[in-house]
Amino acid sequence: MTSSLTPAAPAAEAEASNPVRGARFALIALALLWPTQLLTLVGMLTGNAQASVAIHFQTTHIAWFILSTALVSTLLTPFVIKAADLYGKRQVMIAITLIGLVGDIIAASAGNYSMMLIGRSIAGFYGPIGALTYATIREVLPPKQAATASSIVGSGVAFVAIGGPFLTGWVLDDYGFRGVLWSIVAATAIGLLLILFAVPKTHYRDPSARMDWIGGLLLGGGLTALTYGIGQGTDWGWTSAGTLGCVIGGLVAVALFVVSQKRIAQPLVHLAMLGRRKVWTVILASALTGGALFGTGIIASLLVLYPKIPTISDGLGMTATHAAVIGLPASFLILALGFGTGTLLRKVDARLPLILGGLISTVGYLAQAAYHYTNAELIWWGNLFAIGFGMIVAVIPILIMRAVSPEEQAIASGIQWMSIGVVTTLVTTLTYVILAQDGKVLQGTQFYLDQGYKNAFYFAAGVVFLGTLAGLLIPSLKPEADTA
Repeated sequence: MTSSLTPAAPAAEAEASNPVRGARFALIALALLWPTQLLTLVGMLTGNAQASVAIHFQTTHIAWFILSTALVSTLLTPFVIKAADLYGKRQVMIAITLIGLVGDIIAASAGNYSMMLIGRSIAGFYGPIGALTYATIREVLPPKQAATASSIVGSGVAFVAIGGPFLTGWVLDDYGFRGVLWSIVAATAIGLLLILFAVPKTHYRDPSARMDWIGGLLLGGGLTALTYGIGQGTDWGWTSAGTLGCVIGGLVAVALFVVSQKRIAQPLVHLAMLGRRKVWTVILASALTGGALFGTGIIASLLVLYPKIPTISDGLGMTATHAAVIGLPASFLILALGFGTGTLLRKVDARLPLILGGLISTVGYLAQAAYHYTNAELIWWGNLFAIGFGMIVAVIPILIMRAVSPEEQAIASGIQWMSIGVVTTLVTTLTYVILAQDGKVLQGTQFYLDQGYKNAFYFAAGVVFLGTLAGLLIPSLKPEADTA
């Protein structure tokens, strides 16, 4: 099967071969950066708001405030990639952003927790946009500019990291979690306008593309059952029939999905591509490092924003604005490291920032496990972690660009983002489980004790270190591959 980046259309060839200059390049980069990094902004906003949501609705199932969106996003990614082959990437980005906006509105206006979860689930339609934006960059820009734009879009997480906490602090402290959710509505609407009016048309279509509905149902059902079973393990008991049934049933469904991908002409996941060492090692390392970083961000949010209640909760009880101020140095470091890494990648093997960033992030997690009680400790060790984080988020999209040909870019990016999404969802679920092992419930709300926070940081360090080890398996990814 051809990908949505096969240079089959003359118009696409002409557009991708001509350099884009000055303000137009900046506008295209912004138009693709905003919807991509909106995922990061939403993660930050909802992560900071979840403590208020849990207390307001008096729920012990606050994990699903995050997981419902992440799970839907992960499961839709392969279908969205297929739809992009049929209808064009820009058109599909418009559609999923519009549906996500509807979900955001439902969540913001929900009168009960169940309706809020419905809205958050619908908002998950927006999640696969990351796979499309990077593929769009490579279609509408020539190779050298595509690499630069990809680094800019990836490093844009730092702008979110700088402005996002202060936006969260101001809105959450002054307007509550409702204000946070409505700010997400506004940000999504801006992203939709940018896609409509600034992103160039993408011309390639593959009319022979077909949806693998059976494979999608097996993968979706399997991951949903697995995630739900792990999430309910503490309440149901880890050896209960319900937990074991969900976990085993989920694993069987995923195994059947793998078998099905070998037997159909147009699979959701191209196993032949994954059989190449350069590809499967990049996917594995990206999934573990990215999944660890994105899936455990909830630890710090819960730690600083949950209240301090003796014997019940060992949160630090900060306001969101206070948390934003102490996190500001780390945000600037992420920005600097992101752009620095993007520049460095023009000359060095892409494995270097991945491995070095993974090692630094591992040490940062371990340090935060031991020292997370004062402003100075949070700033110092948060800065160390930010160095590794900035390097990894900048290099992830470049890894896959150097591992595959332009013709395979869309498929490979979709697999990479789906893998990161799967690991992020599982890591997030396990993080909540680990926190709850040393937690208490008061008036229907789940709180967490210090040992739970420590264990969660240790878990995060272990996952990102595994990703670093996987990075050692990747063959050479030198800059020349960008022009392949």
